[in-house]
Amino acid sequence: MTATEQPRRDKDGRLTPAPPEWTTRPALPFPEAAVKGLENQVQRANLRHATGTIRAKRARVVAEVENWQDLRSAGEAIKNRTLRHLDQHLETLEASLTKAGATVHWARDAADANRIIVDLVRATGEREVTKVKSMVTQEIGMNEALEEAGIAAWETDLAELIVQLGHDFPSHILVPAIHRNRGEIREIFREEMGVYGTPAPEGLSEQPVELAGAARTHLRNKFLRTKVAISGANFAVAETGTLVVVESEGNGRMNLTLPETLISVVGIEKVLPTVADLEVFLCLLPRSSTGERMNPYTSMWSGPTPGDGPQNVHVILLDNGRTNALADPKGREALRCIRCSACLNICPVYERVGGHAYGSVYPGPIGAILNPQLRGVDNPIDKSLPFASSLCGACTEVCPVKIPIADLLVHERHRVVEEKKRHQLNQFEPAMMKAASWVMADHKHLEAAGAASSLAGKLLPIRTIGPLPGPLSRWTQNRDVPMVPAQTFRQWWKENHDERA
Repeated sequence: MTATEQPRRDKDGRLTPAPPEWTTRPALPFPEAAVKGLENQVQRANLRHATGTIRAKRARVVAEVENWQDLRSAGEAIKNRTLRHLDQHLETLEASLTKAGATVHWARDAADANRIIVDLVRATGEREVTKVKSMVTQEIGMNEALEEAGIAAWETDLAELIVQLGHDFPSHILVPAIHRNRGEIREIFREEMGVYGTPAPEGLSEQPVELAGAARTHLRNKFLRTKVAISGANFAVAETGTLVVVESEGNGRMNLTLPETLISVVGIEKVLPTVADLEVFLCLLPRSSTGERMNPYTSMWSGPTPGDGPQNVHVILLDNGRTNALADPKGREALRCIRCSACLNICPVYERVGGHAYGSVYPGPIGAILNPQLRGVDNPIDKSLPFASSLCGACTEVCPVKIPIADLLVHERHRVVEEKKRHQLNQFEPAMMKAASWVMADHKHLEAAGAASSLAGKLLPIRTIGPLPGPLSRWTQNRDVPMVPAQTFRQWWKENHDERA
């Protein structure tokens, strides 16, 4: 395909690779999806190796910074201050961007944002776009909206390209293809690149340098011919109307400079008041995410510059549930997230089940609190996410902006329980809690319950309790529960210790 060619359709009549089938059906609640992740031995091995490597790199570079905790506190304070006055900072950002020559659009939800994007691309007469830093566009399902409108959207980040060509879905915030190994990537490139553009070279091996070279060649024609680019942003500075993208490969720089039209989709929580605030986060983000001292590429732009770069600059400020999160005095702390993925890399649950189990573009501990905040707790997927954690607290310790993730998980669990009460769902669990409350409220009740359970231990000749029927099955089907002892601790104490002692 030459630089002047337009995208062609594949055998299914699509311009771009179809997403996996499971993303077009209702996602499974976390407990069911996690079982599928645990069964994938290759993915588990890939995740264990990748997250372990990133953890070790992060630990080394963080240890070099003597005032690391002070930086974390500064990041927390800046974000909190910004969220308290978010409306004012957004108005300042809009005014600054407009003054710089950009056009600002406001999107209430995903449908609103996709409508704006489709209209903007159609207005240019183009049939394809390139993308960078596109997590927020995945949140709103932009690729499929463009596909339905007859517009091809090409991922240009290496990992995102692997995911797209593999008919896959991202499983990590920072490394979307973390669940894939080199052999799998080579096969994806060999089978799919030629369908959608420049094919992979003959004899492509598993060596990273060859895989990266194949991706570079495949993307080059797209960069040279595509006149519209779509980006996200890591930060948006209200004071100057400056959008910031940090990346490691240079694909972002290509997207932000070569096209004639640039459309940036930015979540409203990405705002920072001043350029001085940006300094703190450019120290926190690379060390927490990739384990680097600084980002290889940091791009900043505020609007069009005559004769240099995109001449039509649009910025879409996206809500999509963020004001709902902001309205929760406790839950709004999740909006401090800078998408570094440190919590994913240290989470023992994520490492074993992978990102697809969370049913969202935001997986891991932060996804378990952010998704219910953005989408509510009305559906089975989001109801299950706050329970996708052991509450070990490791995620809280590594968060660069001190989001108390473990506390917020408990907060979200409370919301789920209250929602169940409101709709009078699952009456068995409240009944069990009331019974436990009665037992724990009086030592006589506790002694009576212990005596009754010890009787069961004497009569039943088993060492463990297997799967139980009914509501208890979800707990016992995956656990070996020890049989209650034939003697309570109180009974043992009376028999073996002198009361006077």
